[in-house]
Amino acid sequence: MNPRRLHHRLYLWVLGAMVLGILFGFFFPRPALAMQPLATGFIKLIRMLIAPVVFTTVVVGMAGMSNLKQAGRVGLKAFVWFEGMTTLALVVGWAVAAFFHPGSGMNADLGALKAEDLQSTLAAVSVKPTISGFFLNIIPRTAVGAFADGDMLQVLFLSVLFGVALAGLGAGNRPLVCFLEQISTVLMRLIGGVIKLAPLAVFGAMSYTVSKFGVASLHPILKLLACLYLSSLFFVFVCLGLVLRFCRISLWKFLRYLRDELVIVYGTGSSESVFPRMIWKMEGLGCSKSVVGLVLPAGYSFNLAGSAIYLTMGALFVAQATNTPLTLWQEFCLLGVCLVTSKGVAGVAGGGFIALAATLASLKTIPVEGMALILGVDFFLTQARALTNLVSNGVATVATACWEKEFDAGQAARVLEGE
Repeated sequence: MNPRRLHHRLYLWVLGAMVLGILFGFFFPRPALAMQPLATGFIKLIRMLIAPVVFTTVVVGMAGMSNLKQAGRVGLKAFVWFEGMTTLALVVGWAVAAFFHPGSGMNADLGALKAEDLQSTLAAVSVKPTISGFFLNIIPRTAVGAFADGDMLQVLFLSVLFGVALAGLGAGNRPLVCFLEQISTVLMRLIGGVIKLAPLAVFGAMSYTVSKFGVASLHPILKLLACLYLSSLFFVFVCLGLVLRFCRISLWKFLRYLRDELVIVYGTGSSESVFPRMIWKMEGLGCSKSVVGLVLPAGYSFNLAGSAIYLTMGALFVAQATNTPLTLWQEFCLLGVCLVTSKGVAGVAGGGFIALAATLASLKTIPVEGMALILGVDFFLTQARALTNLVSNGVATVATACWEKEFDAGQAARVLEGE
């Protein structure tokens, strides 16, 4: 392989950093504990830029649409897709957990399940989530507050309103659209520099995880890990694979096209870490800029299939491990609550854990204290759901573009063949 091409293969550098991180954490556990800031700092750098990237991308994308009817049509189709695939993911997680019973036989004692790290999580979900509260929370207190808090849903809401108003100006919006396009270009260039730090972030995350938890920490809930990864693989290769087949795209070639992003997400446990790169990749694949600008940011809040699988499976695991009996009606209620709590969980590492705590707190039938059983290895569960979220959002963008006839199949074929 050409050394210059090797230098530009980001996924090879990230894979190498992952291996080195595992070895460093195993052989030098105490120094490895100090490596976590490398991963935390990287994700904070990316998150710092997410809000302005979402704003400029959505606004420019909506302004580029022929009319507001097109924007509404794309939004409606994306929403239908998100709800359908999220529901399917919830059912997949529920079915696998109900069939394999990963938590059966643990006979966990609720009185002994006391984890200090769990208290902050329980405090965070002390206010029970409601449907009305969810929609009201989408509206930011102030326009600046949405960007200051970094709330993806609030930034998206503000971006859509601004984009609708800008599109209504007609040809008079060109100066402002050009300005926002220049801002977007600068932000992408800045993120291009930040993303070069991904190998360091992966090294820090893997070395810290191995040193803190050790390989043996996987054994008590190895069945849960196996079930979650099995469910995620089934959802990606069967459910999403069939969708791509209708779009005349090979799933294997699609995953190879996203290999850099997949490796980075697996190492950092956050799908947000590659959000800007996904914009480039989806546009490069042949999806129109307007569809990418609207569907992809919305997907990061509404289309979290991996988190949905984790929610139902995690809830049933805790119930099984603590010998909490559930009727069929209670399990259906669980699916309904998960459909609400899965929304708005951004692709930040640990977001799914908070959503699971909110789900159990809402149900009051499954003890929230049982989450201490999976607290120690949540990072490994996060990796599976982050990867699934990433692929699901990529497929959603392609599917919506095809549905809207805004997809260049010829360009996709050339890109996936490496031309």
